[in-house]
Amino acid sequence: MSLKSRIRSEALGLFLGAPALSLRRAAAEARRRLGRRPHHVRVFLQLDDPYSYLVSLFLPELQAAYDVTIEVLLCQALGGEYAPHAELRNEYALADCRLMAREFGVPFLDKGDTPVIERRRALLDLLAGEQDNPGFAELCHAALSAYWRGDTGGVGRLLGNFPGDGSASELIERNQRRLRELGHYDSAMLHYGGEWYWGVDRLHYLAERLDKLGVRHQAAKTEGLAALRQAMRLGLPAAVPANAGQLPELEFFFSFRSPYSYLALERTFRIADAFGIRLRVRGVLPMVMRGLSVPREKLLYIITDAKREAAWRGIPFRKFCDPLGAGTERCLAVLGLAQELGREREFLLAAGQAIWDDARDVATDAGLRRIVEQAGIAWSDALAALGGDAWRQEAEHNREALLDSGLWGVPSFRFGDVVFWGQDRDWLLARQVEDRCQDGEGILV
Repeated sequence: MSLKSRIRSEALGLFLGAPALSLRRAAAEARRRLGRRPHHVRVFLQLDDPYSYLVSLFLPELQAAYDVTIEVLLCQALGGEYAPHAELRNEYALADCRLMAREFGVPFLDKGDTPVIERRRALLDLLAGEQDNPGFAELCHAALSAYWRGDTGGVGRLLGNFPGDGSASELIERNQRRLRELGHYDSAMLHYGGEWYWGVDRLHYLAERLDKLGVRHQAAKTEGLAALRQAMRLGLPAAVPANAGQLPELEFFFSFRSPYSYLALERTFRIADAFGIRLRVRGVLPMVMRGLSVPREKLLYIITDAKREAAWRGIPFRKFCDPLGAGTERCLAVLGLAQELGREREFLLAAGQAIWDDARDVATDAGLRRIVEQAGIAWSDALAALGGDAWRQEAEHNREALLDSGLWGVPSFRFGDVVFWGQDRDWLLARQVEDRCQDGEGILV
């Protein structure tokens, strides 16, 4: 590792560490007190984003349970380089939220097969005219609910005779600028005290932070938030189901440069073991090496969010050495060998921890050799694998398969006809696998 890379790695490690996080939070609280401001949560919601709808369902309980002000801002997620393969993402979001809504027990497209797209612009204009009024949050929730329940009648009642006046564009652009000023790019985001929380998946982090600040009302009831967290708990069978042999294989699209892929490794192996299904790890090149750019703001959010997820899951994540370029290519070459030798799990876990916890430079022989030998693979065999390029064709084949499945990024999973994106969908993946086990065995624990 070069001196510059080492300094960057050490600096990021310090920035991501618990002491630095505590200092940043203390400073944010000091500024709030000094300015005599309330605990203020900004929520950026997008009408045609189903993740915004899901998180909006839990905002009333959050507001009632904590001494906070919640500011709802109508926005549009940034496109372009912030949202590669936007069409695929939108299609996936619809299927993903449909599955989650079923698990959460909340309505989703229960009054129509599709959202009320033809009234979208008029709804946005209606909301824009009410942005500064006291009841805006409630109106926004009502609009999101009617839209994502496919409730044409409900949308009609909200609009009345209002035809739309084009007033939403200016407001959305203003809120987009605010989103960028605060350091983000996506919708369904909650912002508090300098930190971001995405949708229902990260809502529990915000609740825990507010609990530590002591702003929860004494008699507050948070059954909905508790049920949400319980629903997203990973459950695995106590024994391998009897009909496991009839289950399809589980495909795991993985990148050595993705911190979320690293976080998904151990739990993915656990799911495959628990259900007795074949796991097929499919390595792909990082987005940047596939011709897609990743903006600085997105990289910073990803790494800070990954650190938070790692701490919650108890996964080592102290400092890292970016394997972009030669490091990734060398790891993919050795992965093919590890799969042939039956040492895939050992190599992936060793490489993941080396990159994301030990900041080992896998672009060097010294850095990679320790991982290879730790995985029980002879270095001489690894050198031979590094001299070939069969991995390139395999990586390209995996990229095509990823896109064919309707996905674009990693970690992603395909199980039969169901696909998932993100390490935080392991619980939903396990539920889908369990649903295939219809003989009653393998009860979740």
